[in-house]
Amino acid sequence: MTMEADFSQAVAELAALRQFSGLPRDFWPRFLAAAAKLAGAEAGAILLSNPGKTPRWTRIGDWNAGTGLSPGRTQFAAQLESIAERCIASGELAERAGGEFLVVAVRLKLLRAEDEVVLACQIKNGSAEARETLVRLNLAADVPAGFQQNVAAQRAVHEVERLAAVLDLNVPVNDATRFLPAGIAFCNGIASRFRCERASLGWVEGGYIRLRAMSRTEQFDRQMAAAQALETAMEECVDQDEEIPWPPPEGVTTVARDHEKFAAGQNSGNVCSIPLRLDGKAVAVLLCERQEPAFSASELQQLRLACDQVVRRLSELKHYDRWFGARWAVHARDYFAGWLGPEHTWSKAAAVSIAILIAALFLVRVTYRVEGNFILRSDKAAFLTAPFDGYIRQVLVRPGDVVTNGQPLLALNQAELLLQESGAIADVARYQRQADKDRAAGDIADMRIDQAQARQARAQLDLVRYRLDHVMVKSPFDGVIVEGDLRERIGAPVRQGDILFQVARINTLYAQADISESDVQNILDKSRGEIAFVARPQIKYPVTIQTIEPSAVTQKDGNVFLVRLQPVNAPASWWRPGMTGLCKLSTTKRTLFWILTHRTVDFLRMKLWF
Repeated sequence: MTMEADFSQAVAELAALRQFSGLPRDFWPRFLAAAAKLAGAEAGAILLSNPGKTPRWTRIGDWNAGTGLSPGRTQFAAQLESIAERCIASGELAERAGGEFLVVAVRLKLLRAEDEVVLACQIKNGSAEARETLVRLNLAADVPAGFQQNVAAQRAVHEVERLAAVLDLNVPVNDATRFLPAGIAFCNGIASRFRCERASLGWVEGGYIRLRAMSRTEQFDRQMAAAQALETAMEECVDQDEEIPWPPPEGVTTVARDHEKFAAGQNSGNVCSIPLRLDGKAVAVLLCERQEPAFSASELQQLRLACDQVVRRLSELKHYDRWFGARWAVHARDYFAGWLGPEHTWSKAAAVSIAILIAALFLVRVTYRVEGNFILRSDKAAFLTAPFDGYIRQVLVRPGDVVTNGQPLLALNQAELLLQESGAIADVARYQRQADKDRAAGDIADMRIDQAQARQARAQLDLVRYRLDHVMVKSPFDGVIVEGDLRERIGAPVRQGDILFQVARINTLYAQADISESDVQNILDKSRGEIAFVARPQIKYPVTIQTIEPSAVTQKDGNVFLVRLQPVNAPASWWRPGMTGLCKLSTTKRTLFWILTHRTVDFLRMKLWF
C-alpha cells in the first residue's frame, strides 16, 4: 500500500512539474525525488555534462530513500560518471551493480539537443523489472523540457511587457517638436512607470552637465543648491560612463560619493543614474529618485533600454532647437573633434587654421587681376539730322530697333513741298514763254531778263525736288537705333540740322575701361582679361587689350586711364552701346598676402614717405 501511495504521489508530482514556473533550483530536487519514487529507487542522482572541462560531469542533484548509508550506495555514487558516459552512448542503461542492487539511467530531454543531462537511479534487485523501470523513467524524461518551455514562454511574455512599457515612453517624446517639452515628457513617463518621486534629465554642454528637464516641473532655478548637487551627481555618472545605483548592490564597484551625498542631502532614499549614449559617447544623464524599493537589475535594464530608445530623438531636437549659428558651431566642433581630439578642440582648430592661413597667404600664388568699370562703345556711329525745316509726319522706329542700310526711319510732311513744286514748274513755263515772245519781238534785253528768271525758277524747282527726295530719313548703314524716340512728336516742327536719331553699328562694338592710375603699370605689357555686364553678371566674356590712352583723365574718384578692350569672340546679339559692367585684367602671379596688403602698403609709403 505504501509503494502504491508513493507511486501515485510521484505521478501527481510529475504532472504538476510539467507546468512548474518557479526557479530551476526548486525544480530539479522535486523532479529528482518524484522520478526516484516513480522508479521505486533507493537512491538517485542527476548529472550535467561539461564538454571540454574537468570534471567531465557535475552532479546537480542527489536523492536517497533515507535508510542511511550502505556499501551499495557508496559504490553507486562512485560509479556515477561512468554510468552517465555509458548512458549517453546508448541512450539508456540498465545493469547489475553487484550484490542486491541494479542501476538504471536515462538521458533527460531538454529544449537544446546539445545539452546532456542524465538521471541515474539505484533500485533493489527483484523490486521491479529493470525494463519496466526504464519505461517509467523514459515517461518522466520529457518533464524538464516542458519546464524549460514553460519558463521560456513566461520569460518571453515578461520581455514583451517590458518592451511595450519602454516603447510607450517613446510616444510623447516622438510627438514633441521642441527639446524642452520632449525632455519633460520623458522624465514624466519614467517617473510614472518606475514609481519615482522625481526624474531629472541633464545634458552635456561645454564639458559640463546642465540640468535641462525635471518630472512634473516646467521651471526651476539652476542656481539652487539642490540643482547644483543634482548636476554634480550626474557628472559623476558621465565621468565613469556607467549606471550608478545608490545604495550600491552587492558586487558593484562604481564610485558613488556624490550620489551618496546627494541622496543624504535630499533624503531621496534610492537613487540611480543612467548615461544616455549617442554613437558610443555619453551625452546626457537620467537621474531617478524614489524612497522604496531599491532599483533592481531588471529595472536598471529597462531604464537603459528606454534611454537608448529616446537619446537620438532628444539629441536631434536639442540640435535643431537653436539658432543656425549655434548649430553650425556644434557641427564644426564635432567635425574637428574627430581629427584633433575631444579636448581643447576649438583651440587646436584655431591654431591649425591660423597655420594653414599663414601658409596660404605667403606660399599660394594666384594671378592678380586689375579691376575697372567699362562702357560699351561702337567704332562707327552717325547722328541723323533734319534735312530742312518741316514737320514730322511719321516715325517708323524707336530706340533699340535693329535697322538695315537704307531702311526708312522717319518721314517729314511733304504737302507744302508739293505746292512749292507746282508753283516752281509754273514759273519756269511762264518765264520760258515770255523769253520766246521777247525773242520774236526782237527785244533782246527783255529776253535775257526772262531767261535769267526762268533759270532762277528752274533752280528753285530743283531745290524743292531735292527736298522731296529727302523727305524720308533713312539709315546710312546696318546698325541699331541708340537715341531718338520721336513717336510723341508727330506733327511737331523741326529745323534743319536738328538731331533726330543716333545710329551705331553693333558688329564693331568695343569696351572702354577706366583703370586707376595706381594699377595701370600692372597691365602695360599684358593683353588678356574678362568683362561681365551688369545686365548678366553670371556670364564672363574674354577680351584683349588693344590700346591704353597715353594721358590720364580726371574723374571724381581720381585719375584714370582709358583702355580699349576688344572682345575675343563676336559680340552677342543683345549687346548695345552704352552698356556697362566690370572688367578684370590679368597680370602676373602674386601671393595672397601681397594682393590683400599692397594698397595699404602703398598708402603708408605715400603718407610716411618710406
